[in-house]
Amino acid sequence: MGFPQLNLLAFTSGRVVAIENVPDPVFAGRMMGDGLAIDPAHGAGQGVLSAPCAGRIVQLHSSRHACFLEADNGARVLLHIGVDTVLLKGEGFVTRVVQGDVVRAGQTLIEFDIDLLKRQNKPAMVILVVENGDDFHITSRTSSSNVSTGDPLLTLVATNTDTALPVSAPVDTGDVETANGWAVVRHGGGLHARPCALLANALKPFAAAVEVRVRGASANARSATAMMGLSVAEGEEVELRATGHQAGDAIEAAITALETVSVAASVAPTHTTSIQSSARTDLPPTQFAGVIASPGLAMGLTARFEHAIRAVKEQGDGEIVEQRALAAALQALGGELATAVADAEQRQLVEQAEIFAAHRVLVEDPELLAASNTLIAAGKSAAFAWQAAIETQCQILMATNSPLLAGRASDLRDIERQVLRKLAGDDGAAPVFARDAVVLADDLLPSDFTALEQAGVAAIVTAQGGPTSHVAILARARGIPTLVATGPRLAGVPAGVQVIVDANNGLLDTAPNPERLATALTEIGQRQKVQAQMLACAHEPAVTIDGVRIEIAANIATATDAAKAVTLGAESVGLLRTELLFLDRQTAPTQDEQRAAYQAVIDALEGRSAIIRTLDVGADKSLPYIPMPQEDNPALGQRGIRLSLAREALLTEQLRAILTVQPRSAVKIMLPMVTDLAELVATRVVLDRLAAEMGISERVELGVMIETPAAAVLADQLAQEADFFSVGSNDLTQYALCMDRTNPALAARVDALHPSVLRLLALAAQGAAGSGRWLGVCGAMASDPMAVPLLIGLGATELSVSPAVIPEIKSVVRKLNLAECQSVAQAVLQLTSAEAIRAYVRQVWPWLDAAKA
Repeated sequence: MGFPQLNLLAFTSGRVVAIENVPDPVFAGRMMGDGLAIDPAHGAGQGVLSAPCAGRIVQLHSSRHACFLEADNGARVLLHIGVDTVLLKGEGFVTRVVQGDVVRAGQTLIEFDIDLLKRQNKPAMVILVVENGDDFHITSRTSSSNVSTGDPLLTLVATNTDTALPVSAPVDTGDVETANGWAVVRHGGGLHARPCALLANALKPFAAAVEVRVRGASANARSATAMMGLSVAEGEEVELRATGHQAGDAIEAAITALETVSVAASVAPTHTTSIQSSARTDLPPTQFAGVIASPGLAMGLTARFEHAIRAVKEQGDGEIVEQRALAAALQALGGELATAVADAEQRQLVEQAEIFAAHRVLVEDPELLAASNTLIAAGKSAAFAWQAAIETQCQILMATNSPLLAGRASDLRDIERQVLRKLAGDDGAAPVFARDAVVLADDLLPSDFTALEQAGVAAIVTAQGGPTSHVAILARARGIPTLVATGPRLAGVPAGVQVIVDANNGLLDTAPNPERLATALTEIGQRQKVQAQMLACAHEPAVTIDGVRIEIAANIATATDAAKAVTLGAESVGLLRTELLFLDRQTAPTQDEQRAAYQAVIDALEGRSAIIRTLDVGADKSLPYIPMPQEDNPALGQRGIRLSLAREALLTEQLRAILTVQPRSAVKIMLPMVTDLAELVATRVVLDRLAAEMGISERVELGVMIETPAAAVLADQLAQEADFFSVGSNDLTQYALCMDRTNPALAARVDALHPSVLRLLALAAQGAAGSGRWLGVCGAMASDPMAVPLLIGLGATELSVSPAVIPEIKSVVRKLNLAECQSVAQAVLQLTSAEAIRAYVRQVWPWLDAAKA
């Protein structure tokens, strides 16, 4: 065990600068830890950085401007010369030690050219930060405004002498593991709230400290706020360093989290239209221009949304009382957010689930808690301390000049408000709005959105915000017309005013004339009438004009989804995703758990059938109870049926559970990621063996998901064994085009109506027909009205779609003629681009544009 107290000496001569006054938001915000700086303000010539204590150089930056020194008691300090000096690439710096050297207090570590730094407009101050501030706190600081090298400077005290051990023990002891790695950030928009939350969550199981370094700055990987402060862009490479008994595992988890894009990775639509009010000088005072966050047209009476927060007192009632109050508030809010995440996942609201999960990580953020506790220890109230900690991080995010990260400051404001209400003992009743109200607000927070959605508001307009905010993402997902950034004048619009929100053209009209009101009312009424007509006919079969019936099924994940699909007219379930049963848990679901989940779906379908897809996970959706090595290309690795056959016990448990569902005739099984006949035959052998062992004589149908080009090309062979095909257009498109469908830069080009994808689909249909098998489509393509006539023309007899669009897709089918669909489908196979194909389809069926809208 090391010494619980450590005295640090001045490491150079000059003026003492408080850490919050360092001209860099990362240092000033204590995102790298607490400390101070010394500015050789009147110095010139050669500067000298000396060791503030005895210890070992555990890292020396390649640009020679910084190093990490670990003291004998485990305290680890960063010594950093200047700000942004990593950009000098070593010019002006001379090192006098090497990594691994054991040094004495006062020993010269680095010499630096003060004049060069000044000529390069780089502050010459030298910064010291205590990196492992969770284990060591600064208890005293020098009162002198100027110091000389070797003067007393700081005193560190270990917070827990049992754990105050070196975080990077000498290699020959083997007590503590260290690991290093590199990762390229793949998340659209870089490391904003949700990716940082994913990283923090990924590291929870591992006993290791992980640091992320980029551009000369570093941050605690477990702190979402610290990570956002680094302002790491998409495609940027970062360095990772882990220390602890599970350092290697932590590094692997961190790399995976940084390089794997989440399901709801898209931060904003590429087609977002931006119309700033300052750019529109042609508008009358009663009209407001804004940024389109969610398109659409709406009208209604305005309702003001205000955030009411009680006044916060600055002084606390004692450190223990305030710390306990803050801990209780954070714990209560964390529990509520966990429930919100589970509810959103159950309802398949992926965007909403990820946003609430990101907020939960912010509630657990160690940097925010440490900053709050420091202020509480100084006599502040829990509310004041939390508010101040949030404000510091918000300022850091705003200072990045990144619109995306500035938008994430609203998430911090949201957490701030919710915690303050907990501390005040007033969670506040949810605001009440009339149905079809147009809600006006200065800005809205994600936690506000639930009340708006449940009230059925017609539209949302905010003075601030942006199209990448989480509220904008939620509004788009729920189809609520939304304008943001309309400007401060919006505050002058009172409640109860009749307005029109044209979120297709970025305009709010607060005094529409009678003609405009009538036009808008007619347009909205027509849309509502069409939607009502489609819903009224949703339970009728989808039959083409020439009498061909197309089965319209639903893609679901839970029994709740199944019940909703039935109410919307689903004739069956064409894809039951089973992954949710296996994700977010430490052990595999038992056979009984699986059987109960599948049976609940069948019961909810009220006599309809369901196609159950076997587990489709891999390195991109890893399971903690199935060790899988890191893969450079997880989409091309051990996933789908490949993984199930490699882990036959997992496959066996799932097939047994499916075989126990009653009635057995209501169940079909489908295999994901099939590439050849051998995989299908191997699975059929397992299925038949299990059926025999269970005394089942009926032959359960076994189908293939056509989502690899190989399966499409070999469809004639697969059809000899498969009972049916279902096209997974999402993966088939990305594999055919060799474009990652989660890459925002390629999003506009990953179009399932590309001629290569349609030709593969045609091959699959021909292969199915040759053996008398039926072919369906269960990918997102089936939910696109523009694609429906082509799918039918190529031979699809079943379309499995998102439950919400079942009435619409049935309506489209009823307006089509099979012969015409077949003729057009063959014609478009000769076209050269997805754009040309869409234009051709619009020319033949111009009404499809309206259906798609």
